[in-house]
Amino acid sequence: MSHLWGGEELVRATGGRAIGNPPASVTGISIDTRTLQPGDAFFAIKGDAMDGHDFATAAVKAGASVLVVAEARLPGLGRLTVPMIVVPDVLRALEKAGVAARARSRAKIIAVTGSAGKTTTKEALRHMLSAVGKVHASDKSFNNHWGVPLTLARLPADADYAVFEIGMNHENEIRPLVRMVRPHVAIVTLIAAAHLGHFASLDDIARAKAEIFEGIEPDGAALINRDDERWPLLSKLAKAASVDSILGFGENEAADYRLTNLSMHADHSLMAAKIGGIEIAAKIGVPGRHVVQNALAVLGAAHLAGADVAKVAEALADLSAEAGRGKRHVLNHPEGAITLIDESYNANPASMRAALALLKDAELGKGGRRVAVLGDMLELGDHAAGLHAELAEPVRAAGADLVLLAGPHMAGLAEQLRADMAVTYRETADQLRPVLLDVVGAGDVVVVKSSKGVGFSKLVDALIKQFPAASSDAAPG
Repeated sequence: MSHLWGGEELVRATGGRAIGNPPASVTGISIDTRTLQPGDAFFAIKGDAMDGHDFATAAVKAGASVLVVAEARLPGLGRLTVPMIVVPDVLRALEKAGVAARARSRAKIIAVTGSAGKTTTKEALRHMLSAVGKVHASDKSFNNHWGVPLTLARLPADADYAVFEIGMNHENEIRPLVRMVRPHVAIVTLIAAAHLGHFASLDDIARAKAEIFEGIEPDGAALINRDDERWPLLSKLAKAASVDSILGFGENEAADYRLTNLSMHADHSLMAAKIGGIEIAAKIGVPGRHVVQNALAVLGAAHLAGADVAKVAEALADLSAEAGRGKRHVLNHPEGAITLIDESYNANPASMRAALALLKDAELGKGGRRVAVLGDMLELGDHAAGLHAELAEPVRAAGADLVLLAGPHMAGLAEQLRADMAVTYRETADQLRPVLLDVVGAGDVVVVKSSKGVGFSKLVDALIKQFPAASSDAAPG
């Protein structure tokens, strides 16, 4: 365990009052007793479904060194003997701790937003910058009104780099978060039809994402996808936010961080790029054109943060995909191997196309087929029917031999594809599971893709249970 906060320091940071003697050292910050480690401070946040104060006893049993609790709940906690920090509002206290951690930090701060690729880019930054310094980054997809201040409050004082993912479903959600983070570099990965049900247009999504520019440090930079159709709008919005350094990454000739050559393979890519005026050649350990785009953003951000770009680029070779975001499993079928590409965490039209491109480029085993297992894309509002129907072309382009679909919106896509493809449709993931387990065979490559709420991660789990994984992130047998 390492020192993160002094107890008295945390009292001052939160603006609270101490009951009992604050611990000499706080080794972590927790809002969840299931993952709390001994020595952590437990912030009893009240959420939509649960109130952290109801788990105060569990936090003490798990080894919390101090509890941060609301004044209004104090009478019911009087039986506890652990030190406490009493505040008017626990979430607000967490935000204050985050702001204090940012103020004491000497790290180069990078913030990432976009309609797709946020978490992948954040994890790539974590991995690659670790080659040149101590990196702190958001856990999982902690990118909202509690996830961002929690990540800030966990920022070690001696970190060299810190990477924050900032998400949104509505306008005015990024603005308060980025003003806490105050990044030196703000990345916008891509503008696409994610959460379109909450917006009138893609331009409106771009405007909401552009709130990230408002928190950039005075000498900082905006790093924007130069291949995105909304580059003109985003760069204009960055300028309006008084950002002086506005740079682009991509294949476009005008990109500041530009892809100059690309060779794509079933399980990796080879790229060359001009980064800060220097030609960089690198192998990317994860396949996919969208991963190449994310790698360009990472290399650009590393350059802007003053990192050794050559060393950072070397780390691309052993980059690996996260569970639900392209992680590959080689499964044991009685007659041979099955390659499973797990894309079950999230989905929008852009990421669906990227996943189908992975299916197209994947290497089949002997006698194998390309199997697309697709579920609904959520939060598309009135645009849902049309955007699901538009997936017909990329499904055909992927050369899918079998298409398994589930979810209300996928019914329309099933009708479109039935004339010329082998398609099975079921209403739910649970209904699709026995079909999937029955049809997959040796040599197949299976991509599973849907929005998280559709529950397609259960299909991934079912496949792994039925055909125990031989390995992960490996080439097909």
